[in-house]
Amino acid sequence: MGFEGKVALVTGSSRGIGRAIALALGKRGAEVVVHYKQRQDEAESTASDIEQAGGRAITLQADLEDPEAIDALFGQIRERYNRLDLFVSNAGASVFRRVGEYKPHHLTRNFALNVEAFVLCAQHAARLMNSGGRMLVLSSYGSQRAFATYANLGSAKAALEAWVRFMATEYGPKGITVNALSGGLIDTDSLHFFYNMPNIPPMESVVARIPRRRVGTAEEMAAAALFLLSDDADYVTGTTLVVDGGLSVVSPPFAEDAPDQTSP
Repeated sequence: MGFEGKVALVTGSSRGIGRAIALALGKRGAEVVVHYKQRQDEAESTASDIEQAGGRAITLQADLEDPEAIDALFGQIRERYNRLDLFVSNAGASVFRRVGEYKPHHLTRNFALNVEAFVLCAQHAARLMNSGGRMLVLSSYGSQRAFATYANLGSAKAALEAWVRFMATEYGPKGITVNALSGGLIDTDSLHFFYNMPNIPPMESVVARIPRRRVGTAEEMAAAALFLLSDDADYVTGTTLVVDGGLSVVSPPFAEDAPDQTSP
């Protein structure tokens, strides 16, 4: 899957899954816009690694909670390239509380960064995709499954998957596909932050329930992203590809809890 000559924007690509996707695209010929909010040094490192691998990259800063900053970000992309071929919405964050503990500002900021920013960025991206293009938003296991302290972010991820379906119907005739990529337990700083919070069960207790019996990697998420962003996926739109080692397909009673686990 080559991306030579493509212009790609990956939000939140200074680290984690966003960085892995940006690197994978850059190594395959795309010119990558590495977006960041605060981590300039890490964004510059991502861009440098892309260039060392033979790709091209620039870094652009924007606070995606601010609609005017989004306007300015895409204004810079338009001025420099006058087009966009690939848009990956990876940036996201939230606070983790019980449902009754969320305050209005938690809800407002969660919506602004995780949902509103994606919609506004997608609008801008579509205007720059005159020859068609690919949009991809990062979702998560919590969009479909409920677990402790994840209500705010999980509901936002579910909303993103709904937006993907609506955008796919509207942008499809323009040659633009829109999909979501949903990860389970992926080995990033965000995963370890969540499982180091008070009152969250140890990660090992969850890994034991995953059919593949391990966490995933950012590179595995990037590999799935490359397919959805490629020409090979031109007939795939409005869907969510799940990369979770089988976690979302299992439910109690769990086989490992049976008193006799002897194979028949």
